[in-house]
Amino acid sequence: MAEGAPGAGLAALPDSVLLEGLSAVAAPGAGPGALETRGPERAPGGGPGAAAGGWGLPGAGGCSVSSRTLWHLLRRHLRDGLRTLKVKGALCSARKHEILSPALLAALGRQCPRLGRLCLAEADLRPLPYQSMPASLRTLELSHCEIPAAWFQGPAASALPQLQHLIVRNVPAFCDQHLLNVSSQTHLKTLTLSGTYRVTDAGIQRAAVYLGGLERLVLRHCVITDSAVRFIGRHMKCLRLLEISNAYSLTNAGLACLATLKCLETLCLDLCDKFSPDAIVALCQALPQLRNLNLDGAHFEDEAIHKIQASLPNCSFSHTP
Repeated sequence: MAEGAPGAGLAALPDSVLLEGLSAVAAPGAGPGALETRGPERAPGGGPGAAAGGWGLPGAGGCSVSSRTLWHLLRRHLRDGLRTLKVKGALCSARKHEILSPALLAALGRQCPRLGRLCLAEADLRPLPYQSMPASLRTLELSHCEIPAAWFQGPAASALPQLQHLIVRNVPAFCDQHLLNVSSQTHLKTLTLSGTYRVTDAGIQRAAVYLGGLERLVLRHCVITDSAVRFIGRHMKCLRLLEISNAYSLTNAGLACLATLKCLETLCLDLCDKFSPDAIVALCQALPQLRNLNLDGAHFEDEAIHKIQASLPNCSFSHTP
């Protein structure tokens, strides 16, 4: 086989060959340290996925590799073509050896300057300084991870100058101070907080003044009230998508505060039973760009559902009790 162009590396290989190669070099019993490669995805903003030009393994669930193997791949193959890297750690495993280290992350930043998306799951990140993350990242996803209190704080908070999309799911240590620091040091367009019970109304209030350019906000299983929603409506005027679910303390008064979001195109209010149909209709009619309304989990009578639908002829409506 003819040699490829310099720097083509793994990105030039067919999917089947790449999958076989990764499987061959993976250390037996490597366990949860996983380099996960999947097919084309969509970025949080809804555009073409960051994985374009990177690796795609349609139908592959991921390939387990050791830290040593990842070092080998990094030194020999991973170059400009790597756009997305997904790593599953050892937090929920009997084997506690994590695949990532400050040295490996620093090398990743040098070797892969186009790496834009890093997804970390079930990883103990407490030994890793935030400033060791590759500076090229535009998207950082943390799922079921442990992070130190010092993350996002002080000079380290500006370590990711290009960060635009932050997704935090079930990271118990993520708190108001983390939210304030990352919001004040970056220009976020997407923010997803799911199961971050340490984020409170006060945290939303303090961070909201720095989130004027935010376009997508998702709050799931967060302990917030009408007070937090008031500051969302006051400061996040560029929002195009807003999802609030399992926020059982929100009322009609808080819902009315969202009428200032004139750019809002998609509104999802899941399992928010304290909203009345009239309050929902009044809000949606005040949002000129609204095209999608999702009320999954709301326990409304059929008559109320029909009233909402009839009042919003230009809006796609979905409701699953």
